[in-house]
Amino acid sequence: MEVKWYGHAAFFIKGEEGIRVITDPYQPGAYGGGIAYGPIGDEADVVTVSHDHDDHNWTKGLPGSPQVVKGPGRHQVKGKVFEGIATYHDPSRGSERGENTIFCFEVDGIRVCHLGDLGHVLGHQEVEAIGKVDLLLIPVGGFYTIDAGEASRVVEQLRPKKVIPMHFKTPKCNFPISGVEAFLQGKEGVRRVGSSTVTLTPEDFERGFEILVLEHAL
Repeated sequence: MEVKWYGHAAFFIKGEEGIRVITDPYQPGAYGGGIAYGPIGDEADVVTVSHDHDDHNWTKGLPGSPQVVKGPGRHQVKGKVFEGIATYHDPSRGSERGENTIFCFEVDGIRVCHLGDLGHVLGHQEVEAIGKVDLLLIPVGGFYTIDAGEASRVVEQLRPKKVIPMHFKTPKCNFPISGVEAFLQGKEGVRRVGSSTVTLTPEDFERGFEILVLEHAL
């Protein structure tokens, strides 16, 4: 499985079996240039959208004709099951920023969980609904989402084998959020990949916990 981080909460996940998934595509230049990542040029079979904000739902800017998956429930697309789990974009049950959908799906036998713009620590029912996680894609920047401390708590709740942080401040993201370092501080297993892309096999998930820090591709 190949995982490429475009920037923000947008990833390209490609399996050896052929499936291509894009998560939470952003609108380049959204929010007055707050999102300065470049246009996404990869074609996908499936696009997941955690919520309808322009930095997460810009499906019309993508090439090809991908099938878009939104909202809670069990979605079967291209022979794959995408499980949407209802959560909130804030700690006030959605009263500030609305709802958020977590998506879980398998690629090459690896169970991926993309938390979208999760705004709160998970409850017991949400942890149970998510279940086993091999690869967790988690927001860590705070302000609009969980912050570094809350993200650390969610990692403890879900016990993934590998973590890729997302939705943090970079030179291409001018939101009032924190960088990745606050989340990494004091953590073991941090690996700075030095690239926007990492290739993972089922065997990699037997080698212990890691936090994989990617560079944004765009």
